Amino acid sequence: MNMKEHILAALREQFHSWEELLASLSEEQITVPHFEYDWSIKDVIAHLWAWQQISIARMESGALDREPEYPKWITELGENWEEDADRVNALTFETNHTKLWSQVYQNWRNGFLRFLELGNEISERDLLDGDRYPWLKGYSLAFILVASYDHHQEHLEKLIDWLQKRGN
Repeated sequence: MNMKEHILAALREQFHSWEELLASLSEEQITVPHFEYDWSIKDVIAHLWAWQQISIARMESGALDREPEYPKWITELGENWEEDADRVNALTFETNHTKLWSQVYQNWRNGFLRFLELGNEISERDLLDGDRYPWLKGYSLAFILVASYDHHQEHLEKLIDWLQKRGN
């Protein structure tokens, strides 16, 4: 298994872990606030989806060999949005908190599958080359894949810990 296949296999495993866990929860468990900032599991999934959209824009740029075209909602935050994660997170909460769980879940699920698809489309050489895409400032697209894995894992571990403390 080459590095690209290894990273994508880990992401697929991550996706299935989330799918399995989310399927085991009731809509009430998913939509009632449990976490800091009064976030629910639904809000966490919306948060993951929002950052996923940024990663998808980067992966699409790699696949199409062009500069990233970020979602309008992120570019409206101004040039320094990457340096203000709290602002991005607050906007994500504001715009997604009232959405139905089914919509938030479907957005996240479709985004994750698109992200995997894009990772598969790009050659291993291009994924691993930190100098290939100047707009990544020395980072590789593989870094974007791994960072998404890490972000999902961070929130999965928090959720599992919370469920275990509640005896679920």
